[in-house]
Amino acid sequence: MTRYTPLPDPSAPVRVVLVGAGGMGKQWLRTLSASPDVELVGLVDLNLDGARAALEDVGLTGIPVAKSLTEIAAETGAQAVVNVTIPAAHHPVNVEALFAGLPVLCEKPVAPTVSQALSLVAAAEASGRLLMISQSRRYYRALAALKRQVAELGDVGVVTTNFFKAPHFGGFREEMDHVLLVDMAIHAFDASRYLLDADPVSVYCEEFNPSWSWYAGDAAATAVFEFAGGARYVYTGSWCSDGQETSWNGDWRVSAARGTATWDGAGTPLVQWAPDAAGGTGAGAGAASGASAEPGPVDLGPEVPEEIAGSLAEFVSVLRSGEVPSGEVHSNVLSLAMVEAAVRSAETGQRVRIADVLEEAHAAAMRDERIDALAPVLAGWSTPLPSL
Repeated sequence: MTRYTPLPDPSAPVRVVLVGAGGMGKQWLRTLSASPDVELVGLVDLNLDGARAALEDVGLTGIPVAKSLTEIAAETGAQAVVNVTIPAAHHPVNVEALFAGLPVLCEKPVAPTVSQALSLVAAAEASGRLLMISQSRRYYRALAALKRQVAELGDVGVVTTNFFKAPHFGGFREEMDHVLLVDMAIHAFDASRYLLDADPVSVYCEEFNPSWSWYAGDAAATAVFEFAGGARYVYTGSWCSDGQETSWNGDWRVSAARGTATWDGAGTPLVQWAPDAAGGTGAGAGAASGASAEPGPVDLGPEVPEEIAGSLAEFVSVLRSGEVPSGEVHSNVLSLAMVEAAVRSAETGQRVRIADVLEEAHAAAMRDERIDALAPVLAGWSTPLPSL
């Protein structure tokens, strides 16, 4: 499906302005400068000295810096924006870029709340420009291979993620409420939507803080999501779990009609077919003889850019083709809604419907909207989140 007007010259590097020169900004500076598909033409930050220092730290020279996105974009002939500001700044920066006629690749989360995210959906519609969210942990070769394998396993019953790490961040994270759910779990929640290619329906979540935790807010949680079609996704995690830690992607298991696939979040996924499963392309496929094969590795396919380099590659590709990316803002709002619903369930002890979260967020967005061009767009939706 094509939705956006592609760039006129698909062979030319995309001229990009980066907004945000903090720690994540430096990672993006390295990624942008390493890509032959983009040309970094400007860096925007309220701290100009910090922006210049960030450029120097990564060995870049001759890149103009400014406090105004609109001005530097016009001066440099920019064609796109990468937004790596703090979440509270995502909404104003994205709106400014979109209404300047520039497509945006924005770091997750799309916004601090679902209601603000819906305002950004309206901004994308009103401006006619692409807003894509960089869910960088979607972009792993092994995860893409696991998704292909899941498609061959038939109806999915249960997907699980176990996530156990023990980082000592210091600073704001150790003081956050709902720290695991809000700051980290969105990666796994979003990946579950990617794997299942389905929408979440509801969630029941419990969270708590172990006695030895160094976090002020709850650092451990278990959430059970129901997805359209009946599959369940179970996430269990802790950010104060020393010893035998999982990868940052967590440890995954998919139980389906024709077998089971697993991924440790770092290596190659494994698949084991049910004894009566025929066909398939993974190891053990065609085990119709009645004896279940041993687990075997999934075909990873060709090398692809990963993490933020992967999201940048998809962004450039869709700018050139006009197609809709997997992280387009309409779809990505559902990942944020999963987080908000899980938090609400943990606070109330009740099962929470995703549709209720979206409906309440839509009402709040219409009530709070202060941008004249967005209010009629929000009011014109027949559902809280219009589909692509």
